[in-house]
Amino acid sequence: MSKDQQEFFIGSIDQGTTSTRFIIYDRHAKPVASHQVEFEQICPKAGWVEHNPMEILDSVRQCMAKAVDKAAASGHSVAGKIRAIGVTNQRETTILWSRSTGRPLFNAIVWMDARTSPICHRLVDDLPGGRDHFAATCGLPISTYFSALKVKWLMENEDAVREAIRAGDAMFGTVDTWLIWNLTDGAAHVTDCSNAARTMLMNIQTLDWDRPTLETLGIPVEILPKIISNSEKIAPIADGWPLAGVPISGCLGDQHAAMLGQLCRKGEAKSTYGTGAFILLNTGEEAVRSTHGLLTTVAYKLGPDAPTNYALEGSIAIAGAAVQWLRDGLGIIRSAAEIEAMAEQVENSGGLYFVPAFNGLFAPWWRDDARGVLVGITRFTNKGHIARAVLESICFQANDVLTSMHKDAGQGGEVKSEEGEFLLRVDGGATVNNLLMQLQADLLGSPVVRPADIETTALGAAYAAGLAIGVWTEEEIFAAGNEEKTTIFYPKSDEEQRNKKTQSWHKAVSRTFDLADLDI
Repeated sequence: MSKDQQEFFIGSIDQGTTSTRFIIYDRHAKPVASHQVEFEQICPKAGWVEHNPMEILDSVRQCMAKAVDKAAASGHSVAGKIRAIGVTNQRETTILWSRSTGRPLFNAIVWMDARTSPICHRLVDDLPGGRDHFAATCGLPISTYFSALKVKWLMENEDAVREAIRAGDAMFGTVDTWLIWNLTDGAAHVTDCSNAARTMLMNIQTLDWDRPTLETLGIPVEILPKIISNSEKIAPIADGWPLAGVPISGCLGDQHAAMLGQLCRKGEAKSTYGTGAFILLNTGEEAVRSTHGLLTTVAYKLGPDAPTNYALEGSIAIAGAAVQWLRDGLGIIRSAAEIEAMAEQVENSGGLYFVPAFNGLFAPWWRDDARGVLVGITRFTNKGHIARAVLESICFQANDVLTSMHKDAGQGGEVKSEEGEFLLRVDGGATVNNLLMQLQADLLGSPVVRPADIETTALGAAYAAGLAIGVWTEEEIFAAGNEEKTTIFYPKSDEEQRNKKTQSWHKAVSRTFDLADLDI
């Protein structure tokens, strides 16, 4: 891809909800080595999900060192040739730590954690704008999902946090901020505009922290990091880390990185299937306000002086996590890969509908009182039907989001193929499941396009890092997409069949509401 014929590499830290990976890319943006480490999911109460921030750091250290070793073992001499590193991360997950000791003041509160529900209800009742009180400024509804309410919970419930804030010793960050601060030995307390857009605290027009919002929520601006673009030189990695001296020069939240990795320009959409599923439509330089339950967010800003691209987003809390639940919670499968074969043992779900509202429902429903249901069970139901219903639940949720997206964007807001079809670009670990992709195409009634490299989140961070140091241009990056091999899944079902199944799904969704207070 690069005009520069000298060999070089770009590293990418991809810190996700259940695992961390480090991928090394060559000058053609092709992966040459990677390493992945899973880490503990801490669930102290129903609806609570935490991570140990120190374990996250250790996983990053392991992945960086092991990937470099693997690259050398496979004949790639990367020593001294990794020119830059990009960072991408699970979004909204909230960490507060001590400036003086560098230690976390509490575990990281994960994006899907629902403990802030009482705070959300209190704010919705007290503020004149209700659930959308801050939406005009930040593009987001009041929800357990976003970082600001997690910070507020920590301030209200943890003495160590309150004392550190009083003493001027507290620092706040999402996972990107925590990683970069540690990787640079405290030289950079920053977050990028895509991660900042998910806190509920950033004005999405000015890309600055919004002072009225901070005052309303009682969050001091002094604990917040500096907001930067997605592609700029931040600081070199400090001594004591693998790849010391290499500059960090790219940073994006995982879904925004996947958008860049999928090379989504204005009017193009992607869906990433990981722990959750996240669908983003690039709306160009216009921040489109949703009237159908979606979020208005930053897509990417590829340099301090570059224009800001915005996006409509539909966030689905539970996608691949439902498959993990079948594996770890119920023991129906031994590995995530087994679900495809099990689901293919039956022709359909046998009238079974599974709604994975484990911690409530995100877009387009926004119901924190929802809980998971499995409906339509008969004596005929077997493991294959359950497996298929779980896969279908991922697709139904994506279909709901895309239906809302089509309404918000309108005819002129989406790019169509030469055949007049809307193409959904897909990525993420779950997309290796061909049945899942076919079910998705069947429910959408439009083609699903899977790239050869499905790890587009890490790739997007690598693109941003390489762009900042000048080894690639934006034109080269977007032109490279035309050379990629893709697999396209075309719909096989008819419209009547799709409509009937969607109606049944919506009936099942309605059964999940108002279940949060069921007695144990």
